[in-house]
Amino acid sequence: MADLVRVRHWADALIRLHLDESWSFGFDNARTRAGLCRYDRKRISVSRLLAARFEDDEIHQVLLHEVAHALAGPRAGHGPRWKSIARDLGYAGSRVHHNSASDELAPWIGHCPAGHPHYRYRRPTREVSCARCSRRFDLRHRITWARRGVPRS
Repeated sequence: MADLVRVRHWADALIRLHLDESWSFGFDNARTRAGLCRYDRKRISVSRLLAARFEDDEIHQVLLHEVAHALAGPRAGHGPRWKSIARDLGYAGSRVHHNSASDELAPWIGHCPAGHPHYRYRRPTREVSCARCSRRFDLRHRITWARRGVPRS
């Protein structure tokens, strides 16, 4: 598990090395995404909740991913320019965040009749069916939802 003080030091060092002094770093309270690059605020942020659950290598990859976004610019997305910059920074090129940590925090869990779990932060307001069981809505694969107790960080 990554130490948040160390994560801040890494982020500040990457910003000093690759960006200018107008960029800053901070933690946020996101639960479903690991990092964010805000071009309008010139700020890179990382989820405090997920960073505390990630290993050092994983959180370092998140930081490289977001710095690459800052360098590539708002229109680059995950296209060729961003990929080239990310690769040059040392980004491994795969999705780091696979939702396992955020799934632990989700207060709603749903199950389809086949038993596939589904996690949500808000209870769906209409009926939903399992996308793994059927590409279209199918009542036979309707997900039933239950509220669960979620551990706090």
